[in-house]
Amino acid sequence: MDVFGIIGWPVGHSLSPAMHNAAFQALGVKAVYGLLPTTPEDLAQAISGIKALHIKGVSVTIPHKEAVIPLLDELDPVAREIGAVNTILNRGGSLWGTNTDWLGVKKALEEVVSLTGQRAVVVGAGGAARAVVYALKKARAAVEIYNRTWEKAQALAQDFGVEARPWAALGQADGEILVQTTSVGLKEDRSPVPREILGRFKVVMDIVYDPLETRLLREARAEGCLVVNGLKMLVYQGAEQFKLFTGLEPPVELMEQAALEALKGEKNG
Repeated sequence: MDVFGIIGWPVGHSLSPAMHNAAFQALGVKAVYGLLPTTPEDLAQAISGIKALHIKGVSVTIPHKEAVIPLLDELDPVAREIGAVNTILNRGGSLWGTNTDWLGVKKALEEVVSLTGQRAVVVGAGGAARAVVYALKKARAAVEIYNRTWEKAQALAQDFGVEARPWAALGQADGEILVQTTSVGLKEDRSPVPREILGRFKVVMDIVYDPLETRLLREARAEGCLVVNGLKMLVYQGAEQFKLFTGLEPPVELMEQAALEALKGEKNG
């Protein structure tokens, strides 16, 4: 039986095992996907362990997406350009890293809007923001980045050839699409975006998926925006991983249903 898993810290509430195991079961794949809690101090040892234990592949989550890069044998051009890895494949003892987060963002947004030629505002400048900016640039959207730490916003904008704006100017932001990439709103009723600007956008996406409807999305909906929750990104990036892990077409709807049920179960547990 093939073994897959997710490395991160913490990973206890990850929905990825529910998604991948449901997909394995539905397609009759003899594989299991589990949690691999890995502290930053243990990351190098964990990566060696993937080889030693013949683990076929892993998902990579916070805080390891950038730190894992120098520990890999190969990096595909997309991961190199984004500067973050969320998927590792063990190819006969050689570890190859790629990134499917950007495809998750792109597919989630393209369900409701065409990205080409649109003006997009990205809130945040961390690892997730890198994948979001890459996806928007790839689709030929114009991007502005707002982040509390100006130096981080500048560095990210420079890496991708887009615009950085001071955090204090967020009140003047406008465009067609707004994507919130920070952890603000995770299991709390807070939003980093002033409600009064939301009506200027057609589409608002929050990559936070717990709660499913964050304060930002609730306020955006009230202002007449189309909203995209973070679960969509999670499911689509996971579906792309499943394709890499197995070579099979992923049962996307089933994966989404499994993730939703796991999220509800966590609420009721």
